[in-house]
Amino acid sequence: MTRLQEKYDKKIKPNLMKEFGMKNINEVPKLKKIVLNMGLGEDVIKDKRKLGLAIEDLKLISGQMPIVTKSKKAIANFKIKENMPIGCKVTIRKKRMYEFIDRLINIALPRAKDFQGLSSKSFDGEGNYTFGIKEHIIFPEIDYDKVDKIRGMDITIVTSAIKDKHAKSLLKGFNFPLKK
Repeated sequence: MTRLQEKYDKKIKPNLMKEFGMKNINEVPKLKKIVLNMGLGEDVIKDKRKLGLAIEDLKLISGQMPIVTKSKKAIANFKIKENMPIGCKVTIRKKRMYEFIDRLINIALPRAKDFQGLSSKSFDGEGNYTFGIKEHIIFPEIDYDKVDKIRGMDITIVTSAIKDKHAKSLLKGFNFPLKK
């Protein structure tokens, strides 16, 4: 069991039950999964090798093999054809999810340039939280000398919470750096 998983079971879960007056332990919101998405845009159109490099970076960050995302329709202005590879994504669950959150909160986000905290307005109304980072090199697994281009990525944290305030309390329990 990871450090954050233990913290959730022993501290966060009882605190959330008390805070929201929940009677059943299964009502308490929990983390379900984390989705990392890296869109490549024009890079992949000009050079097909960029997709392989992005997949390698995402593989190092997440610890598992990403899948290639493809365009759903053709967009002539962007020179995108239907079914063309345009990015990659990976879904992390269970033990790896807690390890990733731990690295994200304690190592990666503090390394970001001019980091002031994450917006607390990025909840979707159903208890899920999405934010973007501009530089994937903030993760310690990435060797800065081997990076060809700095890429951004979207990170979605999916919870079992029904309301945003429940999800916000869950993330604050993990010491997530949300702005007020």
